[in-house]
Amino acid sequence: MNEKHIVAIDLGSYKTALLVARVNGDDIQVIYYKEARSEGIRNSYVFNSMKVTQPLKELIADAEKELNLKITQAVVGIPKYDVYQETSKACMDVRDEEYITAENVNTLKTEALDTYPLKHPEKEVLYGAVAQSFSTGEDIMFVENDIVGMPSDVLEGNFKVFIGKKSSLRALDVAFNNIRIGVAKKYFTPEVLAKAVLTPAEMEGGVALIDFGGGATSVSVYSDSIMRHYASIPFGGMSVTTDIRNESMISDSLAENIKLAYGACMPDRLQTLSEKVIQINSGNGTVPNKQLPVKYLSEIITYRVKEIMEAILYEIEQSGFADNLRCGIVLTGGGANLTNCAGYVKELSGYNVRHGYPRYQLVSHTGCDGIRETNAAVCLGLLLAAKNDNIADCVQGETMVGVGSTVTFGKEAQDVAPDAGRREDTENDPAESHDTGSARAVNPELFPDGEIEKKSEETLRAEREKRKEEERRRKEEEKRRKEEEKKKKPNVIWTTLNKIYGNLFDDEQNV
Repeated sequence: MNEKHIVAIDLGSYKTALLVARVNGDDIQVIYYKEARSEGIRNSYVFNSMKVTQPLKELIADAEKELNLKITQAVVGIPKYDVYQETSKACMDVRDEEYITAENVNTLKTEALDTYPLKHPEKEVLYGAVAQSFSTGEDIMFVENDIVGMPSDVLEGNFKVFIGKKSSLRALDVAFNNIRIGVAKKYFTPEVLAKAVLTPAEMEGGVALIDFGGGATSVSVYSDSIMRHYASIPFGGMSVTTDIRNESMISDSLAENIKLAYGACMPDRLQTLSEKVIQINSGNGTVPNKQLPVKYLSEIITYRVKEIMEAILYEIEQSGFADNLRCGIVLTGGGANLTNCAGYVKELSGYNVRHGYPRYQLVSHTGCDGIRETNAAVCLGLLLAAKNDNIADCVQGETMVGVGSTVTFGKEAQDVAPDAGRREDTENDPAESHDTGSARAVNPELFPDGEIEKKSEETLRAEREKRKEEERRRKEEEKRRKEEEKKKKPNVIWTTLNKIYGNLFDDEQNV
């Protein structure tokens, strides 16, 4: 079987991510993953094609240089905001068939898309369709796996169709044309994301997947392995950053880095950390330093997260499946990394909530640990979808990296997801997490002129490895302690912000 490469690009409101994978049959090896700060993207759609070009071009150039190949095309995701859903029906005569075939079902799906009457065809386009149920004219409410093989004269299908703007797709095409990269296929992002994050058991049992992104937040409701409802709102992690900036009168970049380092919901759960204050050096002797209490920061974040999640919970209620979510809620996207975010969603909704990390076990990814983070879920979903659709080779030339070898993770843009924002998922309910360590110390020199100092790649890598080792040791100690006290106390995970982030700041001054 011929080996090929698949390139997946996730154009998010805050970050653009590029993934390159080597595919040989069912063997999928991620050999490159890198992120950069997005430009020209708002609420997940491209509004300025020219601004998108520069960071995208640099990402592709870095990948080509490191892997010694030429990227010719890529699979990309369709914007998740400004999409609405409608119902559609289709029917076909199958009396000439001995029984209903998978080809009949696929033909019916295509017919549902081709014949749906758009309200504004000059402005709108169908992003995709999801079959809800099939019937034979006599028997109804069959799923696809059950209808195939049944004898019948008629095949009927009920579909959910997803409709978006033509201008969004055109802007996407223009951006890639500018850098001479072909778009192999555009995928409806929520659908591919679910396959990268959710387990088959969750989709069958009933689950709501909330993608808490930078510029938009969406929810996909699954039941009986079928997406039953989809909705999105134009608010996300960037709204949280804007609130911090406006309330604290600081720059966007500083507000983002403070959010990633100290951002948390539920201020009452922070314990001793809530009593601390972040001091930001103004860099000007005539202007006093800024004081930002961590508790106040958490209150700002909590109010905005509450607004976003209440809107999403309303959509879950509107789906008609709110009482069928036996597997609760899965929370993914960059916003899910806020401390206590999953616990707060559980408190608001009453559902069990878990963090939705990419199912990286589906691929090998030696040296590309970034694929494990929630930020990489869309790229992994695009990769899996492209592999199943047998997308043609996306590159020319030979990679320098051999099978099974280690690929150096490309240098991450300092303004995108710095390590201060990385958190490990807890083993138990995130709502039970607390801070038991002392406050982190912040060196005023880290904030010259109100901006966080950009560290070198070597420093970041060293700190990242050190934190991983500390986290591994902490988990081993925690496991040992739990085994000893299993019969005495409930199983509670203590999340210590100091242990995770302490190495990012000097200890010259208390927060």
